[in-house]
Amino acid sequence: MAPAGWDFGPIAIIKECQMAALGWLPGIRTDQAESWEDVGILKEAVNLAEEKATAKTSVLLEETRIFEAPKDLAENSNVMKWMKEKGFKTEREMRLWCSANYIQFWGEMAKTYADWFEPWSSTLEWKPPYAKWFVGGKCNVTHNCVDRHAQGAKKDKVAYIFVPEPTDQPTQKITYAQLEKEVNKFANGLKSLGVVKGDRVMLYMPMIPQLPIAMLAIAKIGAIHCIVFSGFSSGGLNSRILDAEAKVVVTVDGFYRRGKPLALKPNVDEATSNTPSVQKVVVYKRTGVAVPMKEGKDIWWDDLVAGKSDACECEKMDTEDRLFILYTSGTTGKPKGIEHVHGGYQVGPAQTLHWVFDVKDNDVWWCTADIGWITGHSYIVYGPLVLGATSIMYEGSPDFPDLGRWYKIIQDNKVSVFYTAPTAVRMLMKAGDVWAKKYDISSLRLLGSVGEPINPEAWMWYRNTFGAGKLPIMDTWWQTETGTFLVSPLPITPLKPGSATFPLPGFNIDVLDEEANPVPLGSGGNIVSNTPWPSMLRAFYRDPERYQKEYWSTYWEIRPGTYLAGDKAMKDKDGYFFIQGRIDDVLKVAGHRISNAEVESALVSHPKVAEAAVIGKPDEVKGEVIVAFVILRTGQEESEDLKKELAKHVRSVLGPVAYPETVLFVKDVPKTRSGKIMRRVIKAKALGKPTGDLSALANPDAVDAIPLI
Repeated sequence: MAPAGWDFGPIAIIKECQMAALGWLPGIRTDQAESWEDVGILKEAVNLAEEKATAKTSVLLEETRIFEAPKDLAENSNVMKWMKEKGFKTEREMRLWCSANYIQFWGEMAKTYADWFEPWSSTLEWKPPYAKWFVGGKCNVTHNCVDRHAQGAKKDKVAYIFVPEPTDQPTQKITYAQLEKEVNKFANGLKSLGVVKGDRVMLYMPMIPQLPIAMLAIAKIGAIHCIVFSGFSSGGLNSRILDAEAKVVVTVDGFYRRGKPLALKPNVDEATSNTPSVQKVVVYKRTGVAVPMKEGKDIWWDDLVAGKSDACECEKMDTEDRLFILYTSGTTGKPKGIEHVHGGYQVGPAQTLHWVFDVKDNDVWWCTADIGWITGHSYIVYGPLVLGATSIMYEGSPDFPDLGRWYKIIQDNKVSVFYTAPTAVRMLMKAGDVWAKKYDISSLRLLGSVGEPINPEAWMWYRNTFGAGKLPIMDTWWQTETGTFLVSPLPITPLKPGSATFPLPGFNIDVLDEEANPVPLGSGGNIVSNTPWPSMLRAFYRDPERYQKEYWSTYWEIRPGTYLAGDKAMKDKDGYFFIQGRIDDVLKVAGHRISNAEVESALVSHPKVAEAAVIGKPDEVKGEVIVAFVILRTGQEESEDLKKELAKHVRSVLGPVAYPETVLFVKDVPKTRSGKIMRRVIKAKALGKPTGDLSALANPDAVDAIPLI
């Protein structure tokens, strides 16, 4: 007997399942099979569909709301000024020209945003998968970040406004002239320890000014910095020291969390117990907590810089000389050491920050990320400093001493451009707008989002609460590997909630199926870049085979030189990009490949939900069924009726194929310290399997609260 609601036989069912997997049909009625024979037929059909659907994803949610850019903002934006100078009439015309002529475009941007000790002879040498930009040029990113400002008209301009976490400690303002002196003294201190060009220096520090000072000092003398996020365990630090063979480690005695000093130096002692490359450990005294200091190896920061000159000449670097290695925070396997270079990094972050966030000389810019991640490298240190901008650095938690802390920082420092992560938005959204109403945040003129796809309803709350219902949100998509935004709105772009809109000028980003064909509008697939760009990664440290395999091998036989990002996206009928998450973050339900993020967005669109994570549970018939872990907004009561209501809500928003079989309420879900939901960990815990290394998690206690399913 055929399943109820179907009017055709087994062969037709298989064909229809294949068609459904290719996005041609709305769903498969596997829930209505009436016999084991039917189940077997459906299983076979699902398997066939899975084979056909390795890249293409089903698209269930359509966003139709559009918000035009405020006229004053658009007309006076940095990008509009450039467009008028070049004679472009429309944004589309400008984006298409810049991407078609990307080598010429980036050559002009390099001359606009950076100074060069010696000019380059060739803008690009591209021998896939290896790119060299601005070949033959000489430069140093620290010169562009610090020296030229400190020795020019911006010497007395504030570079950083540092807000300590403890509320009884004063805010500090550091000018470009002061920054130059501190950078130079520490650079000379490193030289006295024997650090030379090409040496690796490991930084394991909280969000304090000494972290960018150390980065810039290391770059100035031609060494390579490797930052390990200070929330990582000693094991995570140790593996990175061993791989990089770091000569020096720079850390602190301790740091503040929720107002209390906690020791950090003991982690370094443990991590360096078997690292013969480490000759010295430099310790900055941040909290005054007592920590052991090993004679002959450990040295206090203040003692290192005492008596050192506040003048230091920049090392003249080749454009392709390595600036830093940043290890990804993967929770399985060997960490990947991603290499970035001086030449590209002094161009890409500054140009994209200037155009996307319209940063001007009188703005106060706040990127809330940690410098231990790529967002902090690009948009707290290198991008803003190359522009000569003023940035906020906040040391601590967004909810200390209460959920009003960020709003207060915005109010007190007249922050005008604000860039944060969706997980932070959802945390604040959970508490409602009561805290926002206590503070005057009217200084804001532009908002941004980074780190993961932002749910449309979280996007709307962010716009309404932080942006008074009128400020644009620059929803940016990029990666550790890319160094800069690749897909993002501009201040002139009409916005759709939850969409990163379009590839930026100078980039050639597309969405492909498994056979390297661009997906039709309304479909999803793999995000790729068809051409190189200046701030792209150059290699994995000492691992060329992994570099080739991870990013370039997928389409090599069809389209050599096509960069596979590892993320998926959908382009809607208007060409807007909606990021769907990682390639392996896909639910496989009855022949459909459904984005986890899309189901999570549907849940968060319910007025009682603050945040959600969904996983796939293995199922004999459908392949997987959907299980949702839901965090309710403050004041909402958990109940069985609400579980049913939420499941029905997802069905009404996305259709029957996305109906969650199980809804579970939790107080929190495991996340990385950069705010990404760790679905792999949730799934492992829920299925009773080993969760693996949890050192990358910001909230490991959340794992214990995940129930078995």
